[in-house]
Amino acid sequence: MNLFSKLKISKINYLSFLVATFPFSFVIGNMAININILILIFSCLLFYRFQTFKLNYFFIDKIVLIFFLFIVITGIYNDFKLYINHNEFYTYRGNPLTTIKSILFLKYLFFYIVLRFLIEKKDLNIDLFLITCMASTLFVCFDIILQYFYGKDLFGFEPQQFGRRFSGPFGNELIAGGYIQRFSIFSFFAIVLIGEKKSNKFIKYLLPIFFLIFSFAIILSGNRMPMLIFLMAIILIFIFTKQIRVYFIPTVVLFLLIFFTLFKSNDQIKTHFLDFEDKISKTVVAVINKDFKNKDSSQYQYLKEFLTFYDTWLMNKYMGGGIKNFRFYCHERPNIDLEDEFVCNMHPHNYYLEIMTETGLIGLAITMTLFLVIIYTTFIRKYFLNTNLNNNFLITPFIFLFIAEIFPIKSTGSFYTTGNTTYLFLIIGIMVGLLQKNNLIENKY
Repeated sequence: MNLFSKLKISKINYLSFLVATFPFSFVIGNMAININILILIFSCLLFYRFQTFKLNYFFIDKIVLIFFLFIVITGIYNDFKLYINHNEFYTYRGNPLTTIKSILFLKYLFFYIVLRFLIEKKDLNIDLFLITCMASTLFVCFDIILQYFYGKDLFGFEPQQFGRRFSGPFGNELIAGGYIQRFSIFSFFAIVLIGEKKSNKFIKYLLPIFFLIFSFAIILSGNRMPMLIFLMAIILIFIFTKQIRVYFIPTVVLFLLIFFTLFKSNDQIKTHFLDFEDKISKTVVAVINKDFKNKDSSQYQYLKEFLTFYDTWLMNKYMGGGIKNFRFYCHERPNIDLEDEFVCNMHPHNYYLEIMTETGLIGLAITMTLFLVIIYTTFIRKYFLNTNLNNNFLITPFIFLFIAEIFPIKSTGSFYTTGNTTYLFLIIGIMVGLLQKNNLIENKY
């Protein structure tokens, strides 16, 4: 504490800086994210001690608490079940690993509470977070563009999959498009907040330029689903946010021009996106015809990847198999074809399917209740009801990015990984904190 006084650093600036560094932590990797979370939690406890937990807990907070409590319960339940029914595997692991993983998962609950507390106490500068989102996204985009034109990025990474995908600073991890989709939207709101202090001309020119950069980079990344989710978020913002709508009118034309220019000029990009369209159409046909077991189908592996969840879920319908246990139960499911080239993956590649297999119908019900209550409390009350939330501009990007993140019909990474869980509760924690900060959560919620 004395060190902060000597350096003339305020608590607000220090804590705001910690939150503002999260976009860069996502670029560095999971270790940086975990360190960032732990430093933020311990710093808050150091400054405020148990006052951190003295919140007015509303319905959303209670559902969040139930969500994490149930994960611990499923962990204990599944370790006991593994000990009884799969003792050989349990002994091989050597400890109640599911329970330990579930307890360690509670760090995201503390992360959520800390964000709620700091925003409600008005000890967090969200504007700084928006600005660093803009800076980090621009860095990733320029690194991808450099990789496209020069064959290598700033770190010496080359394009992946024979020049079809440009990953920039993420190297052989093909997640650059997902990163841009998640953090670029904040940039548009940062520009508006800065521009309001300058002039409308500042907004008029920068918004289309930034959209041009983000669109170009996300197409080059080759992450096709994040590109579609990015467009969905932009369309929602265009429809519902009048402060930005007027500046977004040229962006549709810009995006189409960028996409078709790259599509026509680069054979690798053209092949990559045509392949995506082909996979979607064949998957739809296979689902309509219920042709799930045709091994000659080019979509067989992709369908199996999703369908393996069903037999796995049936093994633990109500309580689930515990977080990160899909990879075990999937191999133990009935009717498994061991001669098939594709047997199991690490997770079902969809949030809701994974939630069903790892926390069962009860966990899915809790999660869906949480998501629907948040959507009602934020999106519905802001745009369809006459409430004080109508005038809250700062919460807008968090609402649309939350909707984009939980969009059910998309392929995803694991729901319970460091990056995905941190991002989701970063969004939820800030959203709920902003609501309570301005007394926008009614007592009945």
